[in-house]
Amino acid sequence: MAEKIVSDSELELDSSFYVTEISDSLFEKMQGKSFKADCTIPRENLRHLHLIHKNREGKTVQGELVCNEKIADILVQIFKELYVAGYPIEKIRLVDEYDADDERSMSDNNSSCFNFRFISHTTTVSMHGQGLAVDINPLYNPYYKRVKGKPNVEPANGEPYLDRSKKFPYKIDHNDLAYKLFTNAGFEWGGDWKNVKDYQHFEWLGK
Repeated sequence: MAEKIVSDSELELDSSFYVTEISDSLFEKMQGKSFKADCTIPRENLRHLHLIHKNREGKTVQGELVCNEKIADILVQIFKELYVAGYPIEKIRLVDEYDADDERSMSDNNSSCFNFRFISHTTTVSMHGQGLAVDINPLYNPYYKRVKGKPNVEPANGEPYLDRSKKFPYKIDHNDLAYKLFTNAGFEWGGDWKNVKDYQHFEWLGK
């Protein structure tokens, strides 16, 4: 899973951000991983986003993710604006490269979108399961909830970044460009939730 570094002089901005349908080869890769046997979202409703982004060192890196067709064009515009601004995102790889294991993907600070699953103990498909939620730099913006009186942090190695008063790379807060772009485009930020904190998470409200 080596990074695909590209030279800025070799690319054209508009042609570096585009959307395609799910190809046969990609769909085969997703089978049993992000697209599980009980997946209720038709393949036809999903889109493959091809994009570039800046890493922390300022290098341009190729990225890709799968999302719902409803937000494909919106995400292209957001990621294009993040790239132009030099906003650092460490990785944007298909979660299938991690066998759709969220903990592995998050602990590697991989930003992603579609991964079919139900909300725990329900028959409700999660927003990621619908391809309508995006996680950005998740290691540094972890999920936190108390479960049976005990703290639950995802990814586990993101615990040092729960203290949002500290300064550290990739931190998302109300002054962050990703926060501004996503919320202006109709997404809700998990960092604003009361009973749960999901600092990496932006989900589409359908507006």
